[in-house]
Amino acid sequence: MTEHSDHPHLTATAAVVVGIDGSQESDTALTWAARTAADRDRALHIVHCTNPIADRTPRSAYDAFIYATMQDIRLAGEKMLAAARADALAEAPAITVTTELATGNPSRTLIDASAHAHLLVLGVRDTAGTIAHLGSTLLAVTAHARGAVVVVRGPDPDRRTGPVVVGVDGSSVGEPAIGAAFAEASLRGGELVAVHAWSDLSQGQFGGTSYLQMPIEGFAVAEEALLAERLAGWSERFPEVVVRREIELFGPRENLAQWSQTAQLVVVGSRGRGGFRGLLLGSTSHWLVQHAQCPVMVVHHD
Repeated sequence: MTEHSDHPHLTATAAVVVGIDGSQESDTALTWAARTAADRDRALHIVHCTNPIADRTPRSAYDAFIYATMQDIRLAGEKMLAAARADALAEAPAITVTTELATGNPSRTLIDASAHAHLLVLGVRDTAGTIAHLGSTLLAVTAHARGAVVVVRGPDPDRRTGPVVVGVDGSSVGEPAIGAAFAEASLRGGELVAVHAWSDLSQGQFGGTSYLQMPIEGFAVAEEALLAERLAGWSERFPEVVVRREIELFGPRENLAQWSQTAQLVVVGSRGRGGFRGLLLGSTSHWLVQHAQCPVMVVHHD
């Protein structure tokens, strides 16, 4: 059911926004977005971006060529959006679907759209390609968007079993991600697994010594207390959500990737400290949105 709130991403009119580029991956994201919009009684807004289109009257043979080419691009974009709208309605007949053919920079268009979106949804290819391909804008959008961005990926992106998993750092900056993860677990009726890593080091050796052999007095007790403190208020707000707490010494990327094999969704914050320091701008979140085995939600502190 749609929530009513003054928060721009939770108002009744906030739509699920999905960017498409005609690839199989964006088709998968479209399906995920349509189902999510239906589940939450929200509208779906489909966006496709093209290069700037020449609208002025051609004054030379070159202008005429460019004008005709741009009009062909516009027509192709309109056909793509019409097909996407039909596919979305076939998947979720009851939802309201709107479309937008935008010109200019795809990253900026999607970032602007995120300001009032309930969720911004993107598909991702395994390899980057041309400017036109949505995957090439992925990191720019996840780095600078507002609210929550969901990158739809994995062999079974519409998985309805398994937990929601959230990476928890030691700072208050990560609160929006924790709140979003609780809300998602509540909506999905699933368990929430909160993973906290004390260090952002990867498993391995440092100076010939295994990290696991380094003496860290009271590590488990202190980190368990920190994690419990971060979750306490949210557990009171969402008493129906069963929470499992996981404390790790190192390797946030490895641990969250492992959980993604069975999770419905992995949630990370846009930035923080400790084991999840710089999740959005650092290697951990970049790696997750490109390699996780389930959809990844990156939540920004608006």
